[in-house]
Amino acid sequence: MAVSDIQQQVDDLIDTRPGKELLTPNYEAVALEVAPNIFRSSGTTAAYMIVHDQGRIIVNTGMGYEAVHHKALFDAICAGPTTHILTTQAHVDHVGGVGLFREPKTIYIAQANNPACQKDDARIANLRFQTAQVWFDVSGAAAGRIARENPGVPMRQDQPTPDVMFDDFYEFTVGNLEVQLIAAVGETIDSMIVFLPTSRTALISNLLGPLFPHFPNFNTLRGDRYRLVEPYLETVNKLRALSVQTMIPGRHLPIEGVELIDASLERLYGAVDFVHRETLAGMNAGVDIYPLMQTINLPPELRVGQGYGKVAWGVRTIWETYMGWFHLQSSTELYPVTASAAIDELVLLAGVEESGARARDLAAAGQLVESIYIAEAILRLQPDHVEAAAVLVTAHEALLSAGGDISFWESGWLRNEISKWSK
Repeated sequence: MAVSDIQQQVDDLIDTRPGKELLTPNYEAVALEVAPNIFRSSGTTAAYMIVHDQGRIIVNTGMGYEAVHHKALFDAICAGPTTHILTTQAHVDHVGGVGLFREPKTIYIAQANNPACQKDDARIANLRFQTAQVWFDVSGAAAGRIARENPGVPMRQDQPTPDVMFDDFYEFTVGNLEVQLIAAVGETIDSMIVFLPTSRTALISNLLGPLFPHFPNFNTLRGDRYRLVEPYLETVNKLRALSVQTMIPGRHLPIEGVELIDASLERLYGAVDFVHRETLAGMNAGVDIYPLMQTINLPPELRVGQGYGKVAWGVRTIWETYMGWFHLQSSTELYPVTASAAIDELVLLAGVEESGARARDLAAAGQLVESIYIAEAILRLQPDHVEAAAVLVTAHEALLSAGGDISFWESGWLRNEISKWSK
């Protein structure tokens, strides 16, 4: 197949796997067989069941309340025994249902950093719940529906301890199935690839992000430790070295074909490596972080999706990963006084109504972020200022229309702000 045909297929993958659909998990009525003897139950992140001649392996278990749904769907196909549970990372939507699936003889295997990653999540659990409300439905509606459909089944969010942990590589055979587990830093430092060498199938879940091939989030808007570029690129190379025939992500259907998978991984590697190198070159040339965010863009041949992470955010995270929070631009960065406090003073000096008129003019002229700065200052001084709230709605709607509707995170934030200031 000609190179251009493969590259077109990579483009098609990008264009058919958007970001906003992540807002609403799709709970299927029956488990879908996505590959021979591999079944999916979708949720916040999909859970998978691998059926073998001695029972089943569960790969990722969902949130605690979702595991009830996943188990019901899987039990209808193969009720066990559950010989192994594998979690490809320690995020709460992967480990939350381990306790429900775990049986007396089940072996739960995870990468050695799993406990540390779970502890990280636990330390900021309350904050995470608060920030999650911007992007996710935390009303409990899904949990309530699942509980009604499965009365009496416990829905506890587990914080499980693995039975077996490994550093770099672990393999086992159960029944007629050979399984290899390969440590690979991705969204977390405890991520792993579940590789079935006989069929050359790799279950990667959200290893490279929930959307593939999209630019990664080296820091999510909800809040995470910064993720490093070099280990991410090493992980891409690990996957390429496996010559994967079927790659099963955390969302969407599997990607089939060695050539397509390799071309997608090559494109993703090239995009991340380009942004990394361009950011470092700009830093070493003395260019400030914000001009770099504005000017670094992917060339056409390295186009990847930006439905989850964005190039500009990657630039900022890379800059701050190397340099930290001090941007070396102003003494004000050293002290616990925000720029907002100074803007408030300027609004008071200019007059609230005059500032409001200026914010409206800026929004009309397309200087949307500048108009938001001023309108927010007015609302800090006069929380019921209707005209300033209207400016915020107008500016956020314009940002949404100007490309802000592509990224799951950006779209969710902008829509939340529109809703907040429309009230």
